Amino acid sequence: MKYILMMNAMTSGDVYAGVSGWRKEDILAHTAFMKRLTKSLVESGELVSTEGLGLPDQARLVRAGKNGEPITDGIFPETKEFLAGYWIVDVESPERAYEIAARASAAPGPGGTTLNLPIEVRQIMNGIPEEVL
Repeated sequence: MKYILMMNAMTSGDVYAGVSGWRKEDILAHTAFMKRLTKSLVESGELVSTEGLGLPDQARLVRAGKNGEPITDGIFPETKEFLAGYWIVDVESPERAYEIAARASAAPGPGGTTLNLPIEVRQIMNGIPEEVL
């Protein structure tokens, strides 16, 4: 079963949280943790894909106009939470996806304290669920 694990980060006033304002050694420790997590998922054969995402000030919502042309909307500075990155994993059970999400949530922050970032876990569907039909 494939799952997407989405890491959400918080904003703090006008500054996007994450590593903004962290000391260099804290950024390096956080990055090393994430690299170890990714390496372990590659070695176990569970990682399908992972990416970090640009900050919300680069994001736009796009809708189709009357003739299909893109109509964009954004920037949304009032956003308190934003998607910082994701992992797509292929695992045997939802419980395994939750274990991986908990590991990601425990990434170190400033001074080595655990961040406990919220990680949203959602199954990637291969079609319409039978209970909907």
